[in-house]
Order: sequence, then structure tokens, then C-alpha cells
Amino acid sequence: MPGDLREGRIVIVGASLAGLRAAEKLREEGFTGSLTVVGDEPHPPYDRPPLSKQVLLGMSAAGTTGLPMRRDPDADWRLGVRATGLDPVGRQVLLADGESLPYDRLLVATGTRARPWPQREQAALDGVFTLRTRDDAGRLAERLAAGPRRVLVIGAGFTGSEIASACRERGIEVTVAERGTAPLVGALGGTLAKLAAGLQRAHGVDLRCGVTVTALRGDKAGRFTGANLSDGSHIDADVCVIALGAVRNVEWLADSGLAAGPHGVACDAGCRAFDMYGIVTDDIFVAGDVSRFPHPLFDYQMLSLEHWGNAVAQAEVAAHNMVSPGPPRRPHLAVPVFWSSQFGVNIKSVGVPTYSDQVVIAQGSLSERRLVAVYGYRGRITAAVTVNMAKWLEYYQELIETAAPFPPTPGAADGHPLVTEFALPSDVPDPQGLSHGPTVALTGHLPDRRLAVVRPAG
Repeated sequence: MPGDLREGRIVIVGASLAGLRAAEKLREEGFTGSLTVVGDEPHPPYDRPPLSKQVLLGMSAAGTTGLPMRRDPDADWRLGVRATGLDPVGRQVLLADGESLPYDRLLVATGTRARPWPQREQAALDGVFTLRTRDDAGRLAERLAAGPRRVLVIGAGFTGSEIASACRERGIEVTVAERGTAPLVGALGGTLAKLAAGLQRAHGVDLRCGVTVTALRGDKAGRFTGANLSDGSHIDADVCVIALGAVRNVEWLADSGLAAGPHGVACDAGCRAFDMYGIVTDDIFVAGDVSRFPHPLFDYQMLSLEHWGNAVAQAEVAAHNMVSPGPPRRPHLAVPVFWSSQFGVNIKSVGVPTYSDQVVIAQGSLSERRLVAVYGYRGRITAAVTVNMAKWLEYYQELIETAAPFPPTPGAADGHPLVTEFALPSDVPDPQGLSHGPTVALTGHLPDRRLAVVRPAG
């Protein structure tokens, strides 16, 4: 590796938000060497949040969601080609087209993909969709514009709920099937998820909770016609959207020796990847949805996040550290923030609501669907969720960052007493019992891979 970290060869695997922002930041930090960005999609980097909102509503075409470049990163873009392997000893990324890319430093930013329907033949029926990519959104928007009789959405996390909201806004009948007790329960806990269930039903959604879809049905022409549910009921529909959460794109790292598994690639707070023995690497960094990193506010557990703001912040920290020697390196300690617009309300969250045992409605009104819910764990504030009251998010973020006591002091925010006099259980479910996955998850202290150390006898 060259002595000057601003020179040499850097490869970024992942050409989405984190990859682009890291490339820009590397140049901003004075990196003058060769920069290569690899992406498995043929499109330049684009924005994903509009795909489940404006694109499905027909307000924007899928092809108009490209991310603006804040500066030209002067990179060699290898788009439409997949990374298939990593040789960390020889410092090479292996590509699906047979090429090998040498590197001095590598950034892994491969993100996630939509979890597919497990039955391949059923998933291939005409009318069955997932929503993750620009192409997915374009195809689904076209089908919704054709005016289907009914849409079945399997999974009631944020993506599934936003799809259902778009369908109702278009006047399309929609059924939502969720294995858990309520929509968004994996992100917000059971107490606040009751509000999400009420919202969906108030907007005419046929919401089925506590059930699973056992089979997708099709006709002889291979068109989707409906589904069978675990309670014995049947749904007739001509479009089905699978919204079962995300799969982290780590398969290409299987033989790399890195701590990569179902929860992502483990790294330290400086975005340096761990190997599977827990030793930190000096030349491989991780950023975005594919990463797992320790956070001091949450007992140094490994945090996995799937949201826009984290991808940007972590990519910039990773880029800075890739071209900085030891002492000037920075930690990525951003508090998770995510948002969603659905069924006429704006939901924003700061912290980790599922890292909680109690919740209190601190401001606003459940009946008016305008409130702030504050979450606590073992006597300190760990998260806050606002519904149409986003201006208070910054206030509660400071309370989280300073480990303020839970429940918050009555009247501290706006001079009014707490809406709920006593804290309620936050009712965080076991993720195994959900159709959708959480967008923010604490995944323990250890890398995913478990090693059996075999010692010779004698």
C-alpha cells in the first residue's frame, strides 16, 4: 500500500447512495488515486425512497429518481456487473465477467435486496412483484396504473405499508397480510403499532394480522389470481407485492474470511471491517445497509440499519477514514433516524424504538393522530417517534444522546403534562414472528459467523 493514503487504488463495491457519497467524499478529502465503483444494476446511482411513494402514485417516473452528484468523483464506473468474490490476501475483487480489480483499500457498500417469495414457481407468476430497484418500481407502477381489481401486499413493514397507502390513494382495493399483530410492529413495538393498524383500516385497507400466506395461486396462463391464508381464507387479487423485508448482499464475501452473515458485515465504529475472528482489518471498510457497527448508546451492540441518512453519514465517515492515518480518524456514532409517509401521516423516528421496555405518549393526541411517543429502556430514553409532530425530533434526539432519564419530565418539551400518566409496555415482538423485518435492529455483540476451533489431541 502506498505511504500516502491520498494515493493508490480504491475500489467501491456498491453503486447506490452510500457508494456515490463515499466516492464524492474521497475526492473532497484529497484522494488523487484511481477510483473504481462497481454496481450490479445498469443504472447510475438513484434515490430509493421515492420508489414506494411518488413513483407508485404516478407522480414521478422511475427513471427520474437519479441521485444528483454533489461533485464529479472522477471514477471508473463498472455498472451492470456483479462482484462475485474477494481475495483479501491478494487484494482483488472478482467480477462476474471474469475480471479482477486490484485495490489498496476497499469499501463494501453492497446494500440489500428484496427478500423473494420462497416458492420460485409461485414467485414467477405474472402479477407478482417485489419492490427494491428502479426497475421493480417502474413495472409495479405500470401495473397499478392499469387499475387492478385488488392488490395483495404480503408484509406490513414500512415498505408494505407505503405500497398499501399508494394503492388506496389510487383508489385500488388492497388486502395486507401480516404475520405479526399489527403493521409496523417490528419497528415501533405493539403499543404504537395499534395506531398504524387503525390508520390502515380507516383508509379502507382489508388488514389481516396474525396470518401467513400459505400459497399464491395462478391460472393456466401463469397469471396471479389470488392467495390462500393460514386461517383457511382465500384472497382473490390480480396483483401481489411481496414485502417480506430485505436480504443483505453478502454472498460474494462467503470465502473472504470477513465477519459477514445474515445481519451484514461487521465493522468497528470507524467502518473498518472485522474478519471472522474479530480482528479489525486496515484496508477493508463497510458502509450503508450492509454494515453492522457497535454503538455506545445501545450497550455497544452491533447495529444494523436500513435507511437513507445512515447510508450518507456512514459513507462519509468511511471515506474520511480510508484516506486518514490513525489519530485523525473519526467514529460513526450517528443516532438512527428514519421516516415514512403513509395514509396521510408523517412518521419520523430517532433512536431505536425496539431497544425499549416501556413507552409513554409525551405530547399530542392519539385520537388526532398527532403525537410524540417516547421509548425507554431500564430507566433511560432510547427513542422517540413523532406522528405529524416532526419539529420535536431534535429535542428528543438530544435526550437520547445524553442518556436522559425515562420517563421524560412532564412539561419539559412544551409545558404540558404527559399525555399518558403511566408508562406502558412498548411490547416489542420477537422478530421471528413477523412478516416484515425491522429497519433498525440490534444484532448482538458478535460477528454472525461461528467458528469451531479444533485443537489437535495430545
